[in-house]
Amino acid sequence: MKKLQALAAIALSALALPSLAQMTPVGTWKSMDDKTGQPKSQIVIADQGGVLEGRIDQLLRPGADPKALCVECKDALKNQPMVGLPIIQGAKKAADKDVWEDGKILDPENGKFYTLRLTPIEGGQKLEVRGSIGPFGRTQTWVRVQ
Repeated sequence: MKKLQALAAIALSALALPSLAQMTPVGTWKSMDDKTGQPKSQIVIADQGGVLEGRIDQLLRPGADPKALCVECKDALKNQPMVGLPIIQGAKKAADKDVWEDGKILDPENGKFYTLRLTPIEGGQKLEVRGSIGPFGRTQTWVRVQ
């Protein structure tokens, strides 16, 4: 009987590991349009030595031009292709929390950078993405693709 209990405990632990491994922003996400609730773009977030970087991988809006440029962006990002555009930079994991902070996120629709906080929720299947300037900001919920 004890062997059966031990085996069951091992099996349950093995099932729980994938969900724990997903409690990170690293992966592929679908961002949603605030106004319509429809998928807007696909974002890939990667870990570069403990610092998260993210780029637009695909435009998902119906009729979106895959060759669209970031006309509102400034400096080196001005008129760069939206697909491949780096929109997340410099986020690091906060000590003892499943939160990544101290980075910046670009809103390509207005060309502005905002202070960033990323928080995986619902077992890592969704990501709260908060962009802010001082006390003002907004939070979006992205959905994990991979």
